[in-house]
Amino acid sequence: MRVTCVDGHAVVDERRSLPGRGAWLHPDPECLAQALRRRALPRALRVADLDVTGLTVG
Repeated sequence: MRVTCVDGHAVVDERRSLPGRGAWLHPDPECLAQALRRRALPRALRVADLDVTGLTVG
């Protein structure tokens, strides 16, 4: 699945058509948890502050 940043919030890009940088993750909750622990999403999306509260996998 592709995750992108929209107005400082991480969102799942289901159609893979949102503009900007995207980060690819496996659709597995453990993969998302590991990316959050390692702070890989903000680094991949090149943003300093990223809100991931609404991001869920499943």
